Amino acid sequence: MDCYKEFARIYDELINADIDYKKWATNILCICKEYDLNMESYLDLACGTGNLTIEIANSFKNIWAVDLSSDMLSQAEKKMREELIKAKFVCQDICLLNLNNKFNLITCCLDSSNYILEEENFKKYLLGVYNLLQNDGLFIFDLNSYYKLTTVLGNNIYNYDSDDVVYIWENYLENDTVEMNLTFFVKEGQVYRRFDEMHLERAYKEEYVESLIKEIGFKIIKKMDSYEDKAVNDKTERICYVLKK
Repeated sequence: MDCYKEFARIYDELINADIDYKKWATNILCICKEYDLNMESYLDLACGTGNLTIEIANSFKNIWAVDLSSDMLSQAEKKMREELIKAKFVCQDICLLNLNNKFNLITCCLDSSNYILEEENFKKYLLGVYNLLQNDGLFIFDLNSYYKLTTVLGNNIYNYDSDDVVYIWENYLENDTVEMNLTFFVKEGQVYRRFDEMHLERAYKEEYVESLIKEIGFKIIKKMDSYEDKAVNDKTERICYVLKK
């Protein structure tokens, strides 16, 4: 099963109930202001349907968006066109970044980095970002914490029910990787159509991530609980890193 194909059409309905993109973007832009960032070029990695990209885009002159799913990029392009936002969209693996540009701000949010399952590829991803940043540029990304993936999500079952969408979400944890099997029933007229997706996320320990960050040459200038200015603790579910080149 491929990730984010038919799911792309209903992604916003599901995610917007849980994620306050405006708040995230406001906090990211405040960090940019705090560090006197040159607001020239912005790259959003694993942009999905462009929810965060749209909120940040108007603060920059040049906007790029990358995602591995062409279906998600199509949704993002449509939304940005409606908002009269000009952006360049690239269908690309974030572990194999090849863009002919340098950026002042790069983001990769909503645990997209956890989809990188191999440590070798995680290193390639961070190194690729480092090479695309301008000197003094910022990279802001988050991870589902080791605690969240192994304790909260791992080996658990969830469900969701609305008038238009019903899903069942079954998780299996093995060797620090969570396999997420999702079965959707989406209303079309008087019937519900079923489709299935499988997602994999890797649980990374903070010690490993931070040693790799420093090895590549980044400076960790902030480490936050989600996108709020509060300290990470052992029950934090989303760890946000602000890195400077």
